[in-house]
Amino acid sequence: MKKGINIWSFDNSKTLREKIVFAKNAGFEGIELSLDGEGELSLNSTEKDLLEIKKFAEDTGIEVPSLATGLFWDNPMTSADPKVRQSACDIVKKQLESAAILGCKTILVIPGLVCADFVENCEVVEYDKAYDRALECVTMLSKTAEQYDVQLCLENVWNKFLLSPLELRDFIDKVGSTHVGSYFDVGNVVLTGYPEHWIKILGKRIKSVHFKDYRREVGSLAGFVDLLSGDVDYPAVMKAFDEIGYDGWAFAEMIPSYKHYNDQTIVTVSGAMDRIISRK
Repeated sequence: MKKGINIWSFDNSKTLREKIVFAKNAGFEGIELSLDGEGELSLNSTEKDLLEIKKFAEDTGIEVPSLATGLFWDNPMTSADPKVRQSACDIVKKQLESAAILGCKTILVIPGLVCADFVENCEVVEYDKAYDRALECVTMLSKTAEQYDVQLCLENVWNKFLLSPLELRDFIDKVGSTHVGSYFDVGNVVLTGYPEHWIKILGKRIKSVHFKDYRREVGSLAGFVDLLSGDVDYPAVMKAFDEIGYDGWAFAEMIPSYKHYNDQTIVTVSGAMDRIISRK
């Protein structure tokens, strides 16, 4: 398994390039970048902009295997508003195009919302309608993913949608594309389940992974803690990954807004990932 870190793990005091360098110096092999609404890597980035970022990462000696985005919280593909759904599709297309230029093999996609408690004035969507809209959108976008040869990976998040591994498995199978899979977030399922169960059920559908940790007794976003400080049974998780033969990327995703993080936290996370991946 390869060791990476998500760019959201850094606070905004650093530039994108400073984050890339810091990730390399902290011992990570790869960094997952994010497509933002504006900024250094955004919806407005040109091919020239993206190629400059790619070259900088290559010169730094770190890979850019995946491209995430937080734009789906405000632009869910499950919205009742067709314009919002179209916006979500356009974001995915830009993600796929940008990922191909950057050399990324996967993109992280949130497959819509029934509702998210932490999103202000979040639209509540009827579950069955959310399912149908997401399935239609992802199925259509799978053709674009195939054209760019980039994996469109659906993340399990706190969106009150696709709430079990059986449901996510069947959703992916209904899309029926070799370029649509699971972006499995270990920490996100701890409140209501066991990540090792999800891993075994999703199996080869898992194309990329986030490592987080969580304390169930907290029961809110404040329950996300440093790796190896929560209730994730990482030996069981790694055993499950071994059983399905997963040897791809695992990206640490620490969330600075949930608690106070600093540069040392990134170094500590790197060491924790070494322990997890080496099974020590």
